[in-house]
Amino acid sequence: MAKQFEKLEQMHKEFISKQHIFFTASASATSRVNLSPREIGALRIVDDSTVIYLDRTGSGNETAAHMLADGRMTIMTCAFDGAPRILRMYGQGEAINWATPEFSDLIKIHYDGKTPRGTRQIMRLKIDLVQTSCGYGVPLFDYVGERDAIENWHDAKSDAELTEYWRDNGVESMDGLPTGLFEK
Repeated sequence: MAKQFEKLEQMHKEFISKQHIFFTASASATSRVNLSPREIGALRIVDDSTVIYLDRTGSGNETAAHMLADGRMTIMTCAFDGAPRILRMYGQGEAINWATPEFSDLIKIHYDGKTPRGTRQIMRLKIDLVQTSCGYGVPLFDYVGERDAIENWHDAKSDAELTEYWRDNGVESMDGLPTGLFEK
């Protein structure tokens, strides 16, 4: 039932564009596996072998640490309505720091020049394998909308408070790996 592809094809791009959520998974050789849900509006398809997403403030910064230590990342999306399907993108990832010119360029090109509050980096995945599978085990859910919680949390903080939060919660993973958040 699973099919593998070397790159994203048009049917994959169309499938991704219809979803509301994606998941990222990463780990180093010695760390815990991190799995995080993300809202699909953060994801952009750069080309047939590259996707990026906005990484906004969270409770930790595990993915960035894993990108420095190992770079392996998987992005998955699945259909919660319509025909069942799962799509996974495997490859090497990297964190693009908020304080770099490349970050600014990517925001201009792929996000209409608008950086949502709390965006601390952009994650880029260079895809080496795309795999689709049936998704028969994925339940049906009705999409109601996005939560306001993250926007409310960011809006309640000043820029200095966000930076302080990043320093307190984003420079080291739960396994003690550096994230590179304040390195250029």
